[in-house]
Amino acid sequence: MTTGAPPPHAPKRSRARTFLPLGVAAWLVLEIWLLTVVANAAGGLTVLLLLVGGAVLGATVVKRAGRRAFANLTDTFQQAQAAARSGTAPDPADRKGAGDRNGFLMLGGLLLMIPGLISDAAGLLLLVPQVRAALGRAAERAVERRMAAAPPGSLQDAFQQARIHRPDGKVVQGEVVRDDAPQGPYGPAGGQHPPLMP
Repeated sequence: MTTGAPPPHAPKRSRARTFLPLGVAAWLVLEIWLLTVVANAAGGLTVLLLLVGGAVLGATVVKRAGRRAFANLTDTFQQAQAAARSGTAPDPADRKGAGDRNGFLMLGGLLLMIPGLISDAAGLLLLVPQVRAALGRAAERAVERRMAAAPPGSLQDAFQQARIHRPDGKVVQGEVVRDDAPQGPYGPAGGQHPPLMP
């Protein structure tokens, strides 16, 4: 009896799962080393002021991004209610703040709040609108590629099917009815039965 042998159909470990712990450990070591280098060059008080300033700026950015996201959500909800009353579909391009990339703005604020100079630099980069827009487009393309490669019947495939819209923006749900199906005396063969009583 052998113990320790993996089952024959064990899922293969992904690269991200393998290298993520190593990447986090290397990032932490680099952050600590950089903080000590700056502390030796400029003094401990300078490092403390940089860390406190980053935390305050990050909290401000996160608060602002949260307010903007709530305002966008409220505006979208009001547009959907108005569209439902008028019977038209809301145009996604008309949403106020559709291209703001609040998620990346909030991520930039969180990176600024994390103690460390590398995370502060990454957070400051995410405050630049052009960087957020480029990252947002790249993320959308990656999601689209992943959805297109999803096997039939998976959760990703179901999500992709739910996104299929008519040109006016309405989701079409239904079933296919073939006109070339063999017809019986009471409709499609096998579909309906004759009435029980004459």
